[in-house]
Amino acid sequence: MLEKDVVVIGAGPAGSIAAREASLQGVDVLLIDMKSEIGSPKRCAEGVYDRGLKWLDIEPDPRWISSKIYNGAINSPDGNRMYIDGKYLPEHGYVLERKVFDKHLAMDASRAGTQIMIKTKAKDLEHVDDGFIITCDTFKGELKIKAKVVIGADGPQSNIGKMVNLDCIVESKYMMSCAQYEMCNMDIQPETLEFFFGPQYAKGGYIWIFPKGDDIANVGIGIAGDSQQNAQDALNKFISESKYTKNAQPVELNVGGDPVCGWHNEVYGDNIILCGDAAGQVDPIEGGGLILGMLGGKAAGRMAARAVKEGDCSRNNLKNFIEDYDELTDNAIPYSIIKKLPAVRDVVLSLNDDDFNKLVKLANELDLENVGTTDIIKMFLKLSPRTSLKFTKLLKVLRS
Repeated sequence: MLEKDVVVIGAGPAGSIAAREASLQGVDVLLIDMKSEIGSPKRCAEGVYDRGLKWLDIEPDPRWISSKIYNGAINSPDGNRMYIDGKYLPEHGYVLERKVFDKHLAMDASRAGTQIMIKTKAKDLEHVDDGFIITCDTFKGELKIKAKVVIGADGPQSNIGKMVNLDCIVESKYMMSCAQYEMCNMDIQPETLEFFFGPQYAKGGYIWIFPKGDDIANVGIGIAGDSQQNAQDALNKFISESKYTKNAQPVELNVGGDPVCGWHNEVYGDNIILCGDAAGQVDPIEGGGLILGMLGGKAAGRMAARAVKEGDCSRNNLKNFIEDYDELTDNAIPYSIIKKLPAVRDVVLSLNDDDFNKLVKLANELDLENVGTTDIIKMFLKLSPRTSLKFTKLLKVLRS
């Protein structure tokens, strides 16, 4: 039997960051992944923001950056477009090449001291007094690994969480169904993210175009899991009609689920922590999970190492990783606020095409040089009484 202090299951960005952080604290770490190639296939729009990388101590590297992003645009179903110049945005960012980025993070974990095993699938967890015994299938046969702490970073609807009976099941309406093409011959602005909102495009979600340099972009869609709309069919319809994609050709297709429920009720237990998509560490409003998931991994890795050193890997001790999570961002996006974001998501799910048409029209009338909170509230009050009431109730929830 192989014995380790910490075993991280899943070598996506959250898992690799967790392994790196635990190794940097001086404990013995193993990172396993069921795939034969870390980073493939990608199931991500590949966008990150600069401040998030700084929180994670990741230096931008041209090897895994496809393009730099400075601007954004919001498109409504009636064809109106609100362009937001980068000087009005609080963050700039990057579109990555995930197949390179994920390997880069795993290699960083290895350089910090982590042992990595690919083509290794955890199929059973047995809780013992001082940790877990993990039964794995490998290309050499069955392997048993003993760990003082297990970090589950195995993606949405975490099998690791289910094995230990953590409450991490995602309701169907909060499991966004996603499809994405990587396309060439696109007619795009290379430094601008494009978003298309409204049920006409995507019921309970949106369509995105994320440039990857020159005429290349990720063109994707996310829809509510219970919308009865087929994600790939809706995306194909958009591509056949959009001016941005009139000459475009696909070179890659990816599909998958994106949990937009917010953090799960249980993301830790005795000798175990979940992070990344497995913990629901995804922005419930727009579905982005790269930065939030890696922050969860960083906090989980640090906490797991500390618990091993303290000789206390109990649920009561491991729960302190939530405090670490807040400190990593200087409380810019604290856990207490993240827990309220599903309420925002519910409002977005309820908006119709006319609501989005009016929102974009009114937003275009804002003076972005001098806009303030009062101006935003006044904009919402100009909407229909039904929609205004939704946003009024929402503001009360966020302020509570």
